[in-house]
Amino acid sequence: MDLREGSPAAVAVILGERLKQARLNADMTQTQVSELSGVSRKMVMGAEKGKVQLETLVAIMQALGLSDHLNRFLPEQTISPVQLARLQGKKRQRASGSTSVKPEGDSEW
Repeated sequence: MDLREGSPAAVAVILGERLKQARLNADMTQTQVSELSGVSRKMVMGAEKGKVQLETLVAIMQALGLSDHLNRFLPEQTISPVQLARLQGKKRQRASGSTSVKPEGDSEW
């Protein structure tokens, strides 16, 4: 399934299944992942079902040796030149909420 489709809950379940498969591919038990990541076994079980907090997910990914995937998961975001000009060099702290996000390909140009 393409992760860009489906509800957030459905995507979370798929990511949990992928996390479980990564653990099995590494030939590790939930207990071993728990000990390496510093989270409870119950949290590892929850993560494999798609129920996980971000910090726990990162810890489990690090324990499984998947931390190199984190930059691809959410690449560093740069400030657009337009926003930089508006902010006159100040880093943006919050969104105005006055504009809506347009899907890729729906340019007004």
